[in-house]
Amino acid sequence: MFQKIELSPTQGAGTGTLWLNSPAKVLAPLRSGDWRERVQDWAHRVDLAPDLGQNIGSRTWWRGFITCFSLCGIMVMSAPGVLTVPGAQPAPLSTEQLDQYRSQMISASALGGDTGKRMGPTDLVAPLRETPERPQIELDAAVGTGDSFAHTLSRAGISSNDASAAMALIRQAVDPATIAPGTRVRIVLGRRANRNVARPLDHLSLRAKLELALEITRQDGALTLRRIPIIVDNTPLRIRGQVGDSLYRSARAAGADPSTIQAYLKVLSAQVNVGNGLRAGDTFDIIVAHRRAATGESETGELLFAGLQRQRGKDINLLRWTQAGRAQWFEASGVGERRGVLARPVSGRQSSGYGMRRHPILGYSRMHAGLDFAASTGTPIYAVSDGRVTYSGWHGGHGKYVKIEHGGSLGSGYGHMSRIAVAAGQRVKRGQVIGYVGSTGLSTGPHLHYEIYRNGRTINPASVKFTETAQLAGAELRAFKGRLAELKRLRAGLPEPAKTEPTEMAASNASSAAASAQSAGGGSSRTR
Repeated sequence: MFQKIELSPTQGAGTGTLWLNSPAKVLAPLRSGDWRERVQDWAHRVDLAPDLGQNIGSRTWWRGFITCFSLCGIMVMSAPGVLTVPGAQPAPLSTEQLDQYRSQMISASALGGDTGKRMGPTDLVAPLRETPERPQIELDAAVGTGDSFAHTLSRAGISSNDASAAMALIRQAVDPATIAPGTRVRIVLGRRANRNVARPLDHLSLRAKLELALEITRQDGALTLRRIPIIVDNTPLRIRGQVGDSLYRSARAAGADPSTIQAYLKVLSAQVNVGNGLRAGDTFDIIVAHRRAATGESETGELLFAGLQRQRGKDINLLRWTQAGRAQWFEASGVGERRGVLARPVSGRQSSGYGMRRHPILGYSRMHAGLDFAASTGTPIYAVSDGRVTYSGWHGGHGKYVKIEHGGSLGSGYGHMSRIAVAAGQRVKRGQVIGYVGSTGLSTGPHLHYEIYRNGRTINPASVKFTETAQLAGAELRAFKGRLAELKRLRAGLPEPAKTEPTEMAASNASSAAASAQSAGGGSSRTR
């Protein structure tokens, strides 16, 4: 089996090198009568510690499990017992010793910690049965978002009786629900008769509205209300400036609120591409509703005017105007918004067109005077334009049916509804839900039958596109132009404070308002 054996006598342990011509064959173990050799031979051939994660349930696995269980049992049985080691226990400390230890510790002052030794108590030192209370407690509360004013008073520790009385007085001046979140409330609680009752409310002040401050005080045991009116200037605020590199950043630098700029950009985008249609030399012109109190607080309201003087192209002058109860934007000439209608009156695919077809139920060809849209039962159906409902109810083969007149000799009809949501004579707006998809009347399944009428006769709905353009005329146009001219005469920036006569009453109101605002945490407030 071996070709050569080399032994190196120069190495300490003696190293042998073997060369093999071919793989060596395993020699069979020698048979001997000695039992030790047979056990040794059996231990070489048998795996006494197999991997218990493999061949689970086999004979080898069970042999390894029994071996492991036996070894664990032997270890547990041969383990020595655990005995408690006796030790010396320190004697308990007396109260005086504990006090000495505590006086030498460094503890938090809030926990009564002190350092150094203290004098021992004498006969002249006696513990207090109760500590004296402060004669008054001053609190500064705020109305939280989503919180009520009554709950704010309760959180401040005002008794239920005083809180109810205060709420009744405040309702005489304003609705407590209209008090804005974040409003500061200054509260003073007085001395109480004993610790088992709540402190009485002595004083309460708040800024209920921009033009009104309220004070509640206790006089002769009863709460009384004092209203403090505050002079407010309602002159709109005009903001102008160059567009520059960014219209948004320029408007912010000029003093416009982010919400005002967003409203301005939204209105302006209907006339010009605000992304690349503006030049650095263009001048933006923004006018917003603005209220400024004599004590310095202010509120910014809705956008009133949106203008843009352009270096190239037509200038833009848009004024917010209310017509027929609906606010919209009009150009300086009195022309309002142009609005298209919904592409479809329902969300669904078109399943049938306009024209002659074979009726699926009657079995013969006849005119199909509308479009069919397949949709599941209960899908909302929308009015395609503003108008007045002239029919609402059962309409023969159309089942539950609604007809709307839109003006200009145009009308629309909606059939096979499962439920109608409007009544005859009712006015509806574009996009308003008028019913829900169904399969009433001559219908093979849930869908909407949609028709368009011109002068009472049906036409192909695909050939009609509703467009509404508001136009002012007559006295309304003159009032519109007068309002536009009035706003454009405003100077840019904050208006000058109104001059009032320095009467004793005016001075008293102004000083009271300032004191109230200061005590109520007054500051500049803006309504978004």
